[in-house]
Amino acid sequence: MKLTVQGIEDQQPIPETFAFGVPGEGEPMTLGANRNPALTWSEVPDNTRSFAVLVVDPDVPGDPSDVNQEGKTLPPSMARVDFYHWVVVDIPGETRAIGEGEDSDGVTPKGKAPGQTSIGLRGINTFTDFLAGDPDMGGTYGGYDGPCPPWNDEQVHHYHFTVYALDIESLGLAGEFTGEDARKAMEGHILDQATVTGTYTLNPDLRK
Repeated sequence: MKLTVQGIEDQQPIPETFAFGVPGEGEPMTLGANRNPALTWSEVPDNTRSFAVLVVDPDVPGDPSDVNQEGKTLPPSMARVDFYHWVVVDIPGETRAIGEGEDSDGVTPKGKAPGQTSIGLRGINTFTDFLAGDPDMGGTYGGYDGPCPPWNDEQVHHYHFTVYALDIESLGLAGEFTGEDARKAMEGHILDQATVTGTYTLNPDLRK
């Protein structure tokens, strides 16, 4: 399979229009345009019956204690965990593209609802956990929400956009299913996959 992510070249920086967080005027971070990029894919296996899309950042600090704290930094050596930014499954087998802004166009405080959409079946992303307890932003975050790495992180983050071709029409998931749930459900059903990896940082020293 081949995958193209509009505006994102493999191993190159992700444009701010696709980000949840961008550098602010006089502040380390403010909310971005948060549009999902357009995806197009081709050279699909003949017996493909559905697709799934996952976007994951494996560079998120496992210990959030010092995240975005003045006077502290997050060294590259610290333990890192996966953070899912987009979880969509049961995309019809005839689909070959998702349009820019079709699943996200702006930050939605308290999140977008998971469930059936024109694209496929939305799961929840990890902003659901990350923003839990925030009185203004806490909620259930379905669909796409873009990069927003800690501005005091000394490591550039990598965002893996992957489309999976599957041999079944539905993974049988429902409700607030996660990226890990989707990965487990796909086991044994992946015919092929394609990935484009973009990078992003809010650390001003790394953006120069």
